[in-house]
Amino acid sequence: MATSRLSKLGGYLRPHWRQVTIGILALLIVNGLSVYIPWLIGNIIDKLQVAFSFRHVLQYVGLIIILSSVMWVIRMVSRIALFGVGRQVEFDLKQKIFQHLLQLEPSYFAANATGDLINRATSDVDNIRRLLGFAVLSLANTVFAYLLTLPVMLSINTKLTLVALAPYPFMLILVQMFGDRLRDQQMVVQEELSNLSELIQEDMSGMALIKIYAQEQNERRAFRQLNQQLLSANLLLAKTRNTLFPLVGGLAYVSLLLLLWLGAGQISSGAISVGDFVALLLYVERLVFPTTLLGFTITAYQRGEVSIDRIESILMAEPRIKDTSSTIHLPREQVKGRLQAQQLSYTYPGATTPALRDVSFTIEPGETVAIVGPIGSGKTTLANAIPRLLNIEAGQLFLDGYDVTQIELQDLRNCVAYVPQDSFLFSTTIKNNIRYGEPLAEQSEVEKVAKQSQIHPEILNFPQQYKTIVGERGITLSGGQRQRTALSRALLVDAPVLILDDALSSVDNQTATDILNHLSAGTQRQTVIFISHQLSAAASSDRILVMDKGQVVQSGTHVELLQQPGLYQSLWNQHRLEEILR
Repeated sequence: MATSRLSKLGGYLRPHWRQVTIGILALLIVNGLSVYIPWLIGNIIDKLQVAFSFRHVLQYVGLIIILSSVMWVIRMVSRIALFGVGRQVEFDLKQKIFQHLLQLEPSYFAANATGDLINRATSDVDNIRRLLGFAVLSLANTVFAYLLTLPVMLSINTKLTLVALAPYPFMLILVQMFGDRLRDQQMVVQEELSNLSELIQEDMSGMALIKIYAQEQNERRAFRQLNQQLLSANLLLAKTRNTLFPLVGGLAYVSLLLLLWLGAGQISSGAISVGDFVALLLYVERLVFPTTLLGFTITAYQRGEVSIDRIESILMAEPRIKDTSSTIHLPREQVKGRLQAQQLSYTYPGATTPALRDVSFTIEPGETVAIVGPIGSGKTTLANAIPRLLNIEAGQLFLDGYDVTQIELQDLRNCVAYVPQDSFLFSTTIKNNIRYGEPLAEQSEVEKVAKQSQIHPEILNFPQQYKTIVGERGITLSGGQRQRTALSRALLVDAPVLILDDALSSVDNQTATDILNHLSAGTQRQTVIFISHQLSAAASSDRILVMDKGQVVQSGTHVELLQQPGLYQSLWNQHRLEEILR
């Protein structure tokens, strides 16, 4: 697993290898200068002991300042390069995640909370950015510090060097002991953060419902509970980190104390000069910082490990509905709009009862067909199957004689304009919502379809008219206005097939009937599938399919079905009774 994560990190860095190389080479030069300067200082001290000269002191100070300035500039180059790589990887990952999410079917989002997905695409990506910026820089700096410093220290005095480094193996043991605990606690923090993000997202979207049912207190209590869990998880993680890091730092400074303790005797015996001893002190001091920083690097890596797993779980989710090598290109201009189902069946994952069972029908181009039936009869499932929002089997559903599973998804969905039950609108202007499928449509085209949907007069009554901002999910519009705006959006696309899945439920029967009659008029008619409980509007259709328990149980015109004993007659009588009682 650890090797897999490292390979993933390598994959993230691979496109930016030139910048990484520049940053690491700059770090190598910095560490080379960091080794040379203490050695130079030691030599200067020994020379000044023999012959002190203020002029020489100034020369040496000037040289050290110049070298330190060069080192500072090169260090900045390394930081800019490596931190920049972290930002580039952050950008790449966000792009990759978003593009991948766009390929997944709606059922994936039904099974995964939006708040959690948002948190993975932001907080977890940010953790990886820190890992590939700060942690890579720190790790490379630590490696170079030891590789370049240790040989010089050993050449000065092997015994003192080994004594000074004696506590360091204990640091590695501590790091190993705390590693798994840090990773598990970081996983809990990320999960609690996702839970909190999910609650915030849901409450912001359902604020009107919270107000209606006066559930502010309950939501406040739920938020406090999740927030408390996040706080507890963070405090536990902080406790572990604050236990580990001081221990690592303390052990690093023990080596310095040991060196000071034994170094005096070595100087007295002549085993080491004062200059070399000062250089050795500087080298040990130089190793303290990267060793202490190792603890922070570990934390960044633990966070990164957790975040890699959470992000890769998204990227590893394979879209079940996708194009294959055998899919065909079908331009919208060539499509007439003939739909045919042959023994169409579908069962939702995890369910035991089929939502559709051996459904067969043929809808001719330009025909308006209403689909009616009780709730749960499979009407919406059928609507979702036509544009392949569901993963149906091959050889069951055809558009103009072509198996829909063999048509390129982009082409198929360009041929089918679908207005679902939930009329989702974006938080932008009415105009932009209507022309979402055709972003370059002119104002005249937008107004034309708005008139067809019978919402144009109401838009003109708004202060900003077509420039009116509808708010999140169209909250500033009524239910009927949202539905007719969504219908306008579908009409503007001018697809050969139009599916209205209870898309006029918030519109009165007369308006719904007028809209359907308008869609059925003209010489270039669309194939319209009208799913509704409004039987008065459905009665004006060319034909009606009656569904029950996932099957088509009746088919015919309104007049024909009224003459047949069966479900449609019962539904119509119930509808008439409701009309009388109103």
